[in-house]
Formats: sequence, C-alpha cells, structure tokens
Amino acid sequence: MTLGKLLLLAVFIPGAASVAQDAIVLKSGEVTFIADAHGFRYAFVKAGKSIVSADAKAGLLLAGSPVSVKTEGSCSVSSCVLAGTSEAGGKVRITVNLQPHHAELLAEPARIGDEVRFVSGGAEPAFGLADHAVEQKEFSTLSNKQFNTDVTGFADDTFLSGQGLTRLVSNFVIYPKQGFAELLVDPFTKIVHTSCTQIVQGVQHAQARVPMHYFFGTPHEIYREYLATRNTAGFRVMMPKYEAFGVGWEAFGALGWDTNTKTVRDSIDRYLGEGYPLKWIVIGSGFWPTRPEMHETTSFGLWDKEKYPDPAGLMAHFHREGLKTMLGLRITFITTGPYSAEGVRKGYFMMKDGKAQVFTGGWPKMPYYLLEAHNPEALNWYMALVKKWNDYGVDGYKEDFYGYGAYGLRDDKVDPTNDRLMADKKIIIERNGYLSSNGDLHRINDFNYNQDQDRGPVNSLALAYAGFPLVYPDIVGGTFGEDRFSTTRTPAMEAYMMRNAQWAALHSSMGMGEPPWTFSAKVSKVMLDSAKLHARFAPYLFSNARKFAQDGYPWTMTPLPIAFPQDDHAYGHENATEHGYEWMIGDAMLATPLYGSDYATAQTRDIYLPKGRWMDFDNGTMYEGGQTLKQFGLPAGKTPLFIGGSGVTLEEMDKAVRVVVYPVAAEAMATLTLPESEKAIGVKITGLPFGTRWKGVIVTDSHGTTVSAIPQGFGFSFVPIPGEAYTVRAVR
Repeated sequence: MTLGKLLLLAVFIPGAASVAQDAIVLKSGEVTFIADAHGFRYAFVKAGKSIVSADAKAGLLLAGSPVSVKTEGSCSVSSCVLAGTSEAGGKVRITVNLQPHHAELLAEPARIGDEVRFVSGGAEPAFGLADHAVEQKEFSTLSNKQFNTDVTGFADDTFLSGQGLTRLVSNFVIYPKQGFAELLVDPFTKIVHTSCTQIVQGVQHAQARVPMHYFFGTPHEIYREYLATRNTAGFRVMMPKYEAFGVGWEAFGALGWDTNTKTVRDSIDRYLGEGYPLKWIVIGSGFWPTRPEMHETTSFGLWDKEKYPDPAGLMAHFHREGLKTMLGLRITFITTGPYSAEGVRKGYFMMKDGKAQVFTGGWPKMPYYLLEAHNPEALNWYMALVKKWNDYGVDGYKEDFYGYGAYGLRDDKVDPTNDRLMADKKIIIERNGYLSSNGDLHRINDFNYNQDQDRGPVNSLALAYAGFPLVYPDIVGGTFGEDRFSTTRTPAMEAYMMRNAQWAALHSSMGMGEPPWTFSAKVSKVMLDSAKLHARFAPYLFSNARKFAQDGYPWTMTPLPIAFPQDDHAYGHENATEHGYEWMIGDAMLATPLYGSDYATAQTRDIYLPKGRWMDFDNGTMYEGGQTLKQFGLPAGKTPLFIGGSGVTLEEMDKAVRVVVYPVAAEAMATLTLPESEKAIGVKITGLPFGTRWKGVIVTDSHGTTVSAIPQGFGFSFVPIPGEAYTVRAVR
C-alpha cells in the first residue's frame, strides 16, 4: 500500500487502530500516526495536514536492514505493539504511543548492540543540536563553511560530546515552520542527520530500549513536551538561582594565572570601586598548592599556603561585599594527587580491563583518572570531598572538563555531580552535560578575541534552541592572560571590547575579566554601561528563567523562529553572512546586538521587527512591526534593544525591583515573579493606541487601592508585592 493511500485512510478512518494487514493507523487528538507495515514507513498528520513525512524506503533500519512489522496482539486507538523483522532476519519489538502533542516510538532489539536508525522524510529549516551546531561541517545547503543556526544538512554518525567544541550536548532538533521536533534519548554514541530530503536519529550500539520521541504543535507545546521527556528520562531541568543572573567576575579573565589573595582582592575591589554591580566571582585556577601533584582543582580543600594563607577569611571578605564565590571544579583526578589512591582502591574511577583507566587530554596536563559519577558510592565520596571546599565558605562551582574527545565518553558523565551540587543549593556554571539543565547557567565554549566572532552568537542561540537558554557567553573579552593573541590596544580590539560587552549584557549572565580601565575612556564607559544594563534587567531575566524551568520554553533567549514560527521574515538571518543575531527576552524585549566578524567596522544592521509595536529603548521612537529597518544605526554605546509585546518588564533601579510598563500595547497581560518570591505578580494593561504618548498611568491593586507610579524612561514604574494583581490604565 502506498503512503498516499495510507494518508487517505488516516482521514477517512481516524478512529482505527489498525487497517488490514498492511497499514497501522493511530490517532490522538488532532494527530494521526500512519505506517506502512512493509518497511514501517511512518508519517504524522495533524488535522489532515502532513507534519512528519515518511521516508521513501524505510522507517526503521536494524543493523542497516529495513524492518517490516505486524501487530502483536490488539492495538488501542492511540497505541500499538508491533513485531518487526528486518530483511536480514533481525528481530525488534516496536511500541508506538501517541498523544496529542507527543509520540514515542520505542524500539527493543532482540540483539543488544545492533545499530538502530529511525528514518523519516526531510524538512527544513532545522534548529537545535546545542554545541554541535557550531562544528563547521560542510552543510549541504551552504556554499562554504560558515556559522549558521540552521543545521539543515548536518550529518554525524558519531554524535557525542568531546568533538571539537562540543561539551553541552542535545540531539533535540526543532522544525518550527512544520510544527514538530524530534529527539532520541541516549547518552551514548548517536546518529543524527537532518536535511531537506531525510531525517535520521539512531544509535550505533543499541541498549535494551531505544526511545525515539516526536513532539507536535506550537513551540510552547513542543518545549513543554520536551521538558517532560527530559525530566522523565532522568535528565532534569532544575530551578536556577537569582545570584547567578547578576554581573560576575572571573579571575582567569582578569588575572590569567597570576592569582593570589592580593591580586584577586585588588581586582575585585577596583571593579566595585569603578561602579560595577558584581554579584558573583570565580577563582577558577591557580589556588591549589604549587607542587606538581597538586596541579588541579581536585586537590579538595588544599590551598597554596603562600598565595592563599587565609581562604576562609577571603571568602568572608567577599561575602561582606555581597559576592557569591565559586571555584573551578572537575571530575578529573591526577594519578599522583592526594585522593587518587583512595579512589583507585575503592573502585570509584572509570575502569578499563578491570583497572582504573588512565586518561590524558587537554587539561590537566598530567595523566588523570575520571570519577565514575554513575556509581552512587563514588558520587557520595566525591561530594564529601567537595564539602572540604564548602567548609571554607565556597558558594558554588564553575564546572569544567575538556580534552576528552579521543575517548568516546558518555555525554552524561558529569550530570550526576551537577545534580547533587544543585540539590545542595550551590551556584553552578554548567559546561558539560546531556539534555539536563542542572546548572544555574549554560556556558558556551571559551570565546576569545582571536576567534571567529560569529561562533559566539551562533553557539548561544543554538544552546537556546536546544533547551539550554540560560546562556553565559563566557568572559567579556576572553582570556587575555593566556597569550593567545597580542594584547596591544588597537582600534579593532577596542571595538571588540565594546561590542562583546553589549552582546554579553543581553544574556542570562555576563562575567567581567580584562580590566576595562586599561582601555580608552569611551571603551570603559560602554563596558560599564553594559554591565549596569544587565544588572538592571537581571530580575526580568530571572523571572523568565523561572518560567523556563517550569514549562521548558526558552524564555530568557528566544530565537525569532521560535517566537514567530510562521513569520517567514524571522528566518535566515542568524549566520555569518547577515550577522542578524536577534532574540526575544521574555515577551517584552527584543535584543538586537551588532555582533559578528564585522564588529570592527560595522555601524549599522538590518533589524527585523516582527509583528507588533516596538519602541527604541534609548530614544522612545515607535515602529510598526512586520518590517525591516534597513541599515539601522547601532554605534557602539547605543543600547541594542527594543521594547514590544506586553511592554511589561522587571527592572532594578536604586536597589528596588520595579515593574516597568512601556506604551507599546493597547491591551496586554503579563505574569512576573520577584527574585525573592515564586508568587506570581499579574499585570493587566489598558493602554492607548499605537503612536500616542502616555501622560501618566493609574495603577490599582486587586483591592482597588491606587499604587504609586513614577515616570521611568519612556514608561512608568511601580514597586510590586509578590502574589498581587495590578491593573494599569493610561492617562491621555
């Protein structure tokens, strides 16, 4: 039976669980699953319209051989168990469970270790893949190698972390125009292809169960199902902490390897004296004893006595300044380190041929063992060692491990430790992991002045597409102390520092490094203004981060194809040709930073404004959406931000967090939370038609009591109470 005939069956027999001997038809809500028994070529249809099309030859390949199926017992309207046999004689059991926004195809091969591939027809554009999106492969849709968030043409039969820049891993791929996404959940070596002709996800060596997931609907519905799937599979999305969303400082960026009590204190105190609103700091390296066997951050509780004679006092000093302090932390143990012999003796490290495996890689430079974090006893031992740092007053950790690409380690090798650290309320900057959002921030790979500047924004947006939207774009300016490039203050470098700071300010967090006061007065001012802007919007970012943890939608960094999936003009700009890196923050802010490889010379960008009404944040100029502002001026120092949507934000000014309402919507509703409370604040706007100015606003609470509101830039603001609902009426 042809697939065309199956589509007709789906329309005319929607309640059927199976049709004759050559077709399977399941239905749930508006979604129908149709499969040809011969070749198991399957498709999904919604309200009579194809969502996921069938591959021309096969829907499931077992050890490279097409599989045909027959029902195993009776099927319900929305689920069925199928017995599959490949052309080569292999056996596999397939369970199909269909829900209105989610389908799971579970393959259970008779022989463990066989390759399994789920295959469907193609679709484009495609987004996701986290760090893998910035691996410069020859995508079939591109004429040359370039950075691009559209991963159409991506093909990798050894999809695993450790390849190039890849450490934060997700094989989730979303097709917002078509209204579907897909994900095969497996932390081991995967197979991922996506093109306009064929989409494949699979595993090289199958475990007992190979779960393939399809998600349907709007991006909100898709990310909600993706969240549930991640949590159910044990790859948890955890609630972040507010402190991480402020402006930070990293010793490696500010000081390189020259860290000690004096240099760290002097640098931080200078930043604070210059007016930088720091909330967190990282001492990532160089604090351990100088002896070779201590050259790592897993010398738990052991500090260099000359460099750091009183670490507890240092932590207390930073706490008095209102700073949360983090150290660098890894799961690597130098073989000659102080705790390695115990780990070997108790079997707490990864094993090979019955012995603790010895690794070499990018860092540490010496041979090392790796914690077997999936061993509960080993994990408890590791956490007891971490407590040695905690006892000094350490508030959190910048998790880091790299240089392991030659070993093919599972993607979730670090997830158990991050789970435990987050459960212990530690602030975590997450860098490694599979599917889990078990850190307060998601850090892109180290990003420096001497690199292609389109990689950073594509990396950040790719993380957001993949379900890691709490993006920390690494240290502003990169790591000058590593001597990877000349640090001579050229005009290009000064332009870079300004553009990089303005771009970073619109992420979930930003971290300072190379001292701004060593640049020109103009550069110093732009960097300081960028840090203050981020601090101002940190409450709004965190409110949206909470929403992400609850519903999975990338609220803190929503790429335009996700926010406006049916707007053709929202696509095709996030690449190294156009440098059109825009995203929504919540529903009210549109970030439009001028960034990319042309940062040193560009002064304008073509800014696309989606449907709605938008206000230039700096000057209050109003624009009708659905248009491109050609060659829009964005000189360094101009805030690259528009207000639209509901026009309702949360902003911290003069040490108070205020609701700010901007005159961009005639009628709107918004829900926010203050940093110190999870109780929702409701704001209902009754505004004025587009193009008018508000002379004032009248704000009332749920009891009808008038609340004091003051002018704030081009809007008005008031101090909210957690759990309260407010109505805002404009005054002509």
